[in-house]
Amino acid sequence: MADKLKITVLKRQDPKDIFDKYPVAEQDWFVPCAMYKDGQEFILESPSMPEGFCASAWQTIYHNVKTLAYGGNLPYFKEKGVSISCCSDGMRPVIFKIERI
Repeated sequence: MADKLKITVLKRQDPKDIFDKYPVAEQDWFVPCAMYKDGQEFILESPSMPEGFCASAWQTIYHNVKTLAYGGNLPYFKEKGVSISCCSDGMRPVIFKIERI
């Protein structure tokens, strides 16, 4: 049986804070990700994608979700049952904290 998890949106990055000059032609959507709000939380009863979660972000963080949900720990974090993971959007990434609760 999987452990319960909490995913917290720690920070949505603004492309202006990442790049001095955009590496590609500027687009209207070069703003912080609108799917989330900083501080937003998702509680997971199972390692299934929560409703309203970005499928692309889920695909990127799922390996850490699964590890923590089934009792594993990540070797590079001293704190057990926790991960800091980031979606793969290179222009406006979202940073998540995943923790076993």
